[in-house]
Amino acid sequence: MSGSVGDNIFRASGVVASAAAGGGFTSTQQFTATGTWTKPAGINTIRVYITGGGGSGGGGGSGSTSQKGSGGGAGGTAVEVIDVSGVASVAVTCGAGGASRAYNQNGAAGATSSFGTYCTGAGGEEGIGGDAGECQGGTGGTGADGDINLMGSAGTQGGTSDNDSAAGTGGSVSYWAGGGRGRAKASAAGQAGLYGGGGGGGMGGGTGATGGAGGTGFCYVEEYT
Repeated sequence: MSGSVGDNIFRASGVVASAAAGGGFTSTQQFTATGTWTKPAGINTIRVYITGGGGSGGGGGSGSTSQKGSGGGAGGTAVEVIDVSGVASVAVTCGAGGASRAYNQNGAAGATSSFGTYCTGAGGEEGIGGDAGECQGGTGGTGADGDINLMGSAGTQGGTSDNDSAAGTGGSVSYWAGGGRGRAKASAAGQAGLYGGGGGGGMGGGTGATGGAGGTGFCYVEEYT
């Protein structure tokens, strides 16, 4: 991951110099569901990426096949380097993605993810149902209390279209990408966002046209001696 934003954080914090003197990168742990990070033997420093759940896309409009729901917003991400020399374990919360919603309904917001009390990633906001007409996509969540705090992308705008087969609009991407695509009419639900906080896709118009669910939040921990 050389040259990434995370590497720049790591270098700016002065941890690279201390890692070179005492060791270096050793291992990782990933969380796609709520759990507990337990420190392996010999680990003194970690770099944490924590991302909130994605918002779900809006359902298609009930009155016309041309009314499109907007896409859900992606979860925000915080990146933080933490001295864990005196820490044994940390509670990890992976925020749920917003649930899929039926036609003519707004989506649901994603939930916040957290790494103990160190840092959080807020969930993305919901997409709007097609009967709202021209409507903005869900706003992305924002990281908090990290060395760098990143905002998830916003979902794509929904609204009306002259094309009866027009698809709902796409969900947004988080730090990890993973936004769901929109779908046309009521043939299938908007695509769900992937884990990592991607927003759910919006749905084209028509009864039964449901928006895609948001992706579950994510936590990635790099471990250093």
